[in-house]
Amino acid sequence: MSRNPFTISFGKKPMQYISRLSQTNEILDNFRAEDSSNQIYVISGIRGIGKTVMMTNIAHILEEDPDWVVAELNPMRDILQSLVAKLYALPNMHTCFLKAKLDFSAFGLGASVESATPVTDIEQALELMLAQLKKEKKRLLITIDEVTNSEYIRTFTSSFQILLRRDYPIYLLMTGLYENIHNLQNEKTLTFLYRAPKIMLEPLNYTAIRKCYMDIFCLKVEEAEQMATLTKGYSFAFQVLGYLYWNHRDTKTIEDILAEYDQYLEEYVYSKIWSELSALDQKILIEMALSGETKVKDIREASGMKSEVFSVYRDRLKRRGIVDANCYGYLSFVLPRFEDFVKIHHI
Repeated sequence: MSRNPFTISFGKKPMQYISRLSQTNEILDNFRAEDSSNQIYVISGIRGIGKTVMMTNIAHILEEDPDWVVAELNPMRDILQSLVAKLYALPNMHTCFLKAKLDFSAFGLGASVESATPVTDIEQALELMLAQLKKEKKRLLITIDEVTNSEYIRTFTSSFQILLRRDYPIYLLMTGLYENIHNLQNEKTLTFLYRAPKIMLEPLNYTAIRKCYMDIFCLKVEEAEQMATLTKGYSFAFQVLGYLYWNHRDTKTIEDILAEYDQYLEEYVYSKIWSELSALDQKILIEMALSGETKVKDIREASGMKSEVFSVYRDRLKRRGIVDANCYGYLSFVLPRFEDFVKIHHI
């Protein structure tokens, strides 16, 4: 049997990947522009929506360009130290640093350079490296996945702001959950992040999902439409449903694999999402699931909340990507079969 073209692994670009063309091109066009209006983008959205995959795809595209250097950094480590080490390890840049007689031995990078004063400050080391990159007419893209309001991230973003002001060819692409990005940009010294464009990932294109299922499984339009509807455009659900149907396509129908589909969604994503919600967040969702109600007024009254309190939690759920509030006066679930999950697991 040939290999399953779908994957349930997070972050890895799957064989069957539906590109978010407009958002991807927005970032690429801005970064590649001769005079970039934005040198930082933040990709946000709920777990499993495809943030990491989109960032990885953009990084791979720019890696193919000889004018770009790409550094993927771990948010759990000292980011400035990691970045300096990665830049020094690049063969073509290492040669430039030696020619410029830059001594980074104080950081454990290379040997001492004769007649050169060792650089002992990490920010100064990074600036000297970026100056060489600029001289070589190269641009640096830094990617950081799943950022949080940690000391390493705060230190790095503060330094990044300084480097931007000094006109270095440095670009930053970060992903993060809404609440983590919100907490980070609320830091007094990092208010510039408020001005950084946020790409809030929406559901995948239904037509693209349907066509993918039709092509892979040789389905009729109606069957592929049924599968696409079951995913609601949610990236992880698109992969899970395709993965399960591929494994059981000769023995089971779509209806036969729904229980397994629900189990994957619950164990991989939904249980974690639910655990991160406050009691009042959960209360609103439980009321929506049990009553099937979509009118904001009725949900609020059944939840026993005052209008101003309800509005705060409704907006939180919307920004987290759990409910759709685009139709004025109404709320609906964004995630596929999430209301069934809520019905089963509410206490």
